Amino acid sequence: MDSNDSSTTEVERPSTQASNHPDHVKYGPINPPSLARRPTNPLSRNATKETIRDPNLDVNLPYRTLSNEANLTEYTTETTDGQIPGPVEPDGEHRYKLVTFTPNDPENPKNWSKGYKWYCTMVVAVTCFVVAFSSSVVTADIAGVSDEFGVSEEVALLSITLFVVGFGIGPMIFAPLSEVYGRQVIYATTLLVAVVFIIPGAVAKNIQTLLVARAIDGIAFSAPMTLVGGTLADLWRSEERGIPMAAFSAAPFIGPAIGPLVGGFLSDAAGWRWLYWIHLILAFIVWVLISFTVPETYAPTILARRAAKLRKQTGEQDYVTEEDIDKRPFAERLGIFLVRPFQLLFGELIVFLISLYMSVLYGLLYMFFVAFPIIFQEGKGYSAGITGLMFIPLAVGVIASAICAPLVNAHYRKLISKYQGLPPPELRLIPMMCSCWFIPIGLFIFAWTSYPHLIWVGPALGGFPIGFGFIFLYNSANNYLVDAYQHQAASALAAKTCIRSFWGAAVVLFTEQMYARLGYQWASTLLAFISLACCGIPFLFWIYGEKIRQRSKYAYAGEDDEKLAGISNGPVNREDDSDDQDLRRARSYVSNP
Repeated sequence: MDSNDSSTTEVERPSTQASNHPDHVKYGPINPPSLARRPTNPLSRNATKETIRDPNLDVNLPYRTLSNEANLTEYTTETTDGQIPGPVEPDGEHRYKLVTFTPNDPENPKNWSKGYKWYCTMVVAVTCFVVAFSSSVVTADIAGVSDEFGVSEEVALLSITLFVVGFGIGPMIFAPLSEVYGRQVIYATTLLVAVVFIIPGAVAKNIQTLLVARAIDGIAFSAPMTLVGGTLADLWRSEERGIPMAAFSAAPFIGPAIGPLVGGFLSDAAGWRWLYWIHLILAFIVWVLISFTVPETYAPTILARRAAKLRKQTGEQDYVTEEDIDKRPFAERLGIFLVRPFQLLFGELIVFLISLYMSVLYGLLYMFFVAFPIIFQEGKGYSAGITGLMFIPLAVGVIASAICAPLVNAHYRKLISKYQGLPPPELRLIPMMCSCWFIPIGLFIFAWTSYPHLIWVGPALGGFPIGFGFIFLYNSANNYLVDAYQHQAASALAAKTCIRSFWGAAVVLFTEQMYARLGYQWASTLLAFISLACCGIPFLFWIYGEKIRQRSKYAYAGEDDEKLAGISNGPVNREDDSDDQDLRRARSYVSNP
């Protein structure tokens, strides 16, 4: 569609039978003056302030790839004839036909059998586990790398740092690519690259080869971590997502806890290179599973292929998707994907402090990979394998919190009924305000039971409350950002992911020096006090969050709540397009760690 088309002529709607499907949408004029196609500046203040609440927001839809005028209802609506009226074509006489799913459509991932959806869920969750496992398994024998290549342990630790830096860089690349090409091709290609570049690390003759291979692997492995949450949202309807999302939420935290356990015994028995071979074996298995047994799940990509097939079969060029007619210019997309996250990070207090808190937690997780060997191997004389066993309480804490996650979701659903279905974003902070205390409690236990002459039980059990708090904090933070920033949420989450990855990459380089200078107890106590200070962040936003959002350039401040109070989560009537910016979208329970 020509971006300068400002036609306001109302075209008579074709007569259609009302669908009995609950998602049937009634359409009014498609191209009124308020929605006329015009160039927009995606980085301007007026274009980005969220003044309308989307009651069914799905951050996995291509808001950033498509223009502000795109009708994303196409991707969430099922119609009996598989199409809805689109905007007027450039000739001014015809309308595009936006291709949709049909009721019980077998190509719609949400209509797949529960058994197959659970299979796909477990494949992507295991993939996420393997990626997280890969980041930590090599920590079990950093000394072996240092000794073989004749470098300092700080240089050897760069194999972790560069890998985690890739976790911050990769999403900036793969998130926009997945909105254009779909999820499956990104999974298959990036995991293949990751598998291939594990091999140079395993057979490296010098430290340079090892570090380059790890850097490439970090970037490539970041793609599954970026896409897994979206894949689960593709598969499950909002009311079904509790347990699948809980399973996924645990994987990124269990992986780093299990990595040192497996790596410790393996390195004791076979040396550090086998840490890479086990990494290669697991990565190859998940690459085969996700590439050849899990099909495309991203609705825009599936419908784009269907539209192309219909154009070929019928010879009519009217069959399109919004991706065909309303894609932003490349320069706009580049600005939104690369510039917007940093505008939010450094210009929005909410995004900055939440990202800071998540960075502290992420850094703490990677500090443990260095601190545990210091406490247990250096202090108590344990082997790498026995030291790996000390991570079990941390993993158990993560599993326990994942089991409790559906209960937290159920509690939230009860709370929103008091707000006519339009709760303030700050309600998302309740689990964070309750669970934030577990982190300093665990760290204080870890700190003051870490004397070399004391039994291992104290510092090991200190990991349980830390693991228990992780998922609640991450999920609460992600959901708060989504509710507060609506269609800017993907950029806010990208900002958080970037800064926390860089911090997690940095902390491993100075943890050993910190413990050497401050001592076992005070080094861990310093971390405990930092995490204790961060406990004030959710309470700050609980009290002042609404005022901060009202003054924000980007956040949703509740201007539209009164109008939407009477709107249910059912079909949206688009008779009044002047005020309705395509509100009907399916909410995703965001738990991307």
